[in-house]
Amino acid sequence: MPPSPIRKLVPYAEAAKKKGVHVIHLNIGQPDIKTPKVAMDAVRNHTLEVLAYSRTEGSETYRTKIAGYYKKHDIHLSAEDLIVTTGGSEALAFTMGSIMDNGDEIIIPEPFYANYNGFATANGVKVVPIISSIDRNFALPPIEEFEQKITPRTKAILICNPGNPTGYLYNHEEIQQLVALVKKHDLFLIADEVYREFAYDGKKHHSILSEPGMENHAIVIDSVSKRYSMCGARIGCIASKNKEFIQTALKFAQARLSPPTLAQIAGEAALDTPQQYFDDVITEYVSRRNLLLEELKQIDGIKIARPSGAFYCVVELPVADSDDFAQWLLEHFDIDGETVMVAPAGGFYATEGAGKNQIRIAYVLENTQLKKAVRILKEGLAAYSKS
Repeated sequence: MPPSPIRKLVPYAEAAKKKGVHVIHLNIGQPDIKTPKVAMDAVRNHTLEVLAYSRTEGSETYRTKIAGYYKKHDIHLSAEDLIVTTGGSEALAFTMGSIMDNGDEIIIPEPFYANYNGFATANGVKVVPIISSIDRNFALPPIEEFEQKITPRTKAILICNPGNPTGYLYNHEEIQQLVALVKKHDLFLIADEVYREFAYDGKKHHSILSEPGMENHAIVIDSVSKRYSMCGARIGCIASKNKEFIQTALKFAQARLSPPTLAQIAGEAALDTPQQYFDDVITEYVSRRNLLLEELKQIDGIKIARPSGAFYCVVELPVADSDDFAQWLLEHFDIDGETVMVAPAGGFYATEGAGKNQIRIAYVLENTQLKKAVRILKEGLAAYSKS
């Protein structure tokens, strides 16, 4: 199993903290936004006397309510089209296990969420990467490149939209190109849409479930973690109209018995979160993104991709090895007792050696902290170049 590029530097961060250094975490997508009160209250005020198993596919009331959420986005699903999972991670693992056998292939534009590598490895699946370029802001690579990679072992194309780690939001034309391709070659199109709500600059998120004729091809991965700032709830879901796929994924779900009961209560209540919550959160993230980009532009020799969604930004640094630089920041550099922890971007690529001079920044901290973190990063780069 590959190590997580997001978490593998944790021992160095913990060692820094033990020395009294305050670590500003830009490495992990853990929002500081408060979880909706309605979700927390539902857990505090539950009337359960026995914390029992739930249904394998998740409670019917919760799945029906999730279907209602999708209907608001003009996506028409029933409770039977949904399986509640222990986070989006389990949804991805079940999906790969259901549609692919050992040695099968999945095409993924990179950089991509690092754990896709892990899920593929666990299922004996080969990741076939296609590099998207920071010079094109990580837009979808030419569709011809995808078609060239298709073999008899190819079973699916996987995208994250908006993207982690890039923050890129695929436009409707890009989605339609992928839809046409999977129909042509009878493949699955898996879309990790956990950041659906976070679309900026007047741009709109386009779900693959909204595309006509995709009933047998479309699989969506979803989660409450980022939408409601409920990462610790570990509740996600699989959504698909493909009945055979859902029935197969249900067998994987039966093997782990059921998703967590209290977290489902929280997830169900979270669906009553008012729109104002999301409006305020998006305003806050846009403010953070804009400040981050302005501060980063003051650093010589770097290249920045402008995110249009989620809350991540990929930055190319004037260093040969961002893993070494990130570790050096934690072990050897601080300003007034503070340093920063970033995620080296090499681990978000499957192509050997790609992204070695890039990092991912998660702008999940308020602006004062972000500004301070970029200053530490700037001065750290200057000191590192002389070390």
